[in-house]
Amino acid sequence: MTQDKTPDSEDAAQARGETPAERADRNWGELLQELRVAQTGVQVLTAFLLSLPFQQRFTTLNHEQRVLYLAIVVLSAGATGLLVMPVSIHRAVFGRREKGTLVRIASRVAQAGIALLALALSGVVALIFDVVEGRTAAIIAGATALVLLVVLWAVVPVAVRLRGRRTTGR
Repeated sequence: MTQDKTPDSEDAAQARGETPAERADRNWGELLQELRVAQTGVQVLTAFLLSLPFQQRFTTLNHEQRVLYLAIVVLSAGATGLLVMPVSIHRAVFGRREKGTLVRIASRVAQAGIALLALALSGVVALIFDVVEGRTAAIIAGATALVLLVVLWAVVPVAVRLRGRRTTGR
């Protein structure tokens, strides 16, 4: 079993008196909690998107709007797949003492799923603004949503991690 050997994880495990297996179990539990939040959101978004073509007004979308819609469906389906994938990986390695590997891979897959979710949400914002206010508003709103999500979901977490390292001296 391979474990994350970063100084932070080693120090945290030592402070808790954890074995590598206990740390992997704790990290897996924490990751599952995070995935529950993301999975619910992406599943609701995907369900909403899949119902749109059956709405009466959907036929009024122009070609570009339909292409954007289909791109958003692909992004949302991809995000759903990535955010559920750790469960499938867990089933494949269950009982094989590979939880450390599972946690490392699942964490990366979850990050990719969150990135696709950010793109899908930005696309939804753009599509809504395109239908309601026009193309220029759609571009501005979609780009603004994407920047906001990148700041909230990537920049701020990295800044918090870096600040924690400076505070603790690690």
